[in-house]
Amino acid sequence: MKLSERIQNITESETARFSALVQELTGRGERIINFAIGEPQFDTPAQIITATQKALEAGQTKYSPVTGIAPLKSKLARQFDGYDADNIIITNGAKQSLYSVFQILCDPLDEVIIPRPCWVSFPEQVKLAGGRPVLVDTCNHQLDCDAIAQSIGPQTKAIVINSPNNPTGAVYPKAALEKIAHLALKHDLYVVADEAYDLFVYDGLESESLFQFEQIRDRLIITRSFSKQFNMTGFRIGYIAAARRIISALARLQGHLTGSIGTFAQYGALAALELDERLPAKWRRNLEAKRDLAYRRATGLFDCIKPRGAFYLFPDISRQLKAGITSLAFATRLLENAGVAVVPGEAFGMAGHIRISFAVCEEDLVSGFTKIAGAL
Repeated sequence: MKLSERIQNITESETARFSALVQELTGRGERIINFAIGEPQFDTPAQIITATQKALEAGQTKYSPVTGIAPLKSKLARQFDGYDADNIIITNGAKQSLYSVFQILCDPLDEVIIPRPCWVSFPEQVKLAGGRPVLVDTCNHQLDCDAIAQSIGPQTKAIVINSPNNPTGAVYPKAALEKIAHLALKHDLYVVADEAYDLFVYDGLESESLFQFEQIRDRLIITRSFSKQFNMTGFRIGYIAAARRIISALARLQGHLTGSIGTFAQYGALAALELDERLPAKWRRNLEAKRDLAYRRATGLFDCIKPRGAFYLFPDISRQLKAGITSLAFATRLLENAGVAVVPGEAFGMAGHIRISFAVCEEDLVSGFTKIAGAL
């Protein structure tokens, strides 16, 4: 019996595949330095754990409203001037947020423009919604707004903007975002803004959001996550901020997709929003120092653009690849022979590169780069 064409056209997530390989090797007792996983090494704050435990003890184990608990939505809405709880929906992580967004936007053959390199799931989620991903190359990891404009056609439905960016760590300036806002208005397009890493911006920069352009708020869909910002990856709490008609459509879908989100986990998320601001600032400083260390080591081995946000390097390794060797083969050999896990650039639509997460302990950071140098 045959499975659907839809699922047969979807490729496996390379980040998930490499995580499985790491777990397999670790299970054999091998010591693996994991530069592949996009997860901060910080512990979940005790305040969040305590609030989650109290919610469990108080019996918050039943279904919650489809769009999320009211106190959490109301508090999140304060980040967005003019929004209230009806402009927010809570999701099972930002990944489900984005999956749902493409489901409500795309009709068959609708096109979604995605700057490349891009997060592994963007193109596949568009295809799962029946749409067609249109990958547009960036220039030194920054948006090429002219190329994006030239890629807009009669079937274009939306533009995806991910800043700070996964996998490159690029942070897009206000001027570039303003051009995207103008294109959205001119061509009547939606803009999907993945801002999962908005807390992690370095060098004194601030994370610019497309929300600042009031004229596109009727067509702007912002996704954010508690996973990266508050070290809550296992809680699976994300959210979407958008116009009420969009949230209403997402709620109709979510009612059939997941129903509600883990109720007690939402109370943990509510506690996260009450953390002392000095704690996230401390995490950011820690990651910035690791960014500097990782960048120095990487530039001694590869061509690499300095990231200004997130917690990834995306070096170009093409000069180090022997004839016929792909970055996928390089990453596989590096894992098997040197015990260092990275993600090949093919996963992000750009061969000849690898993604390195520097959100690990400093000892592993130094040791991992030493092993990479030895492997080369």
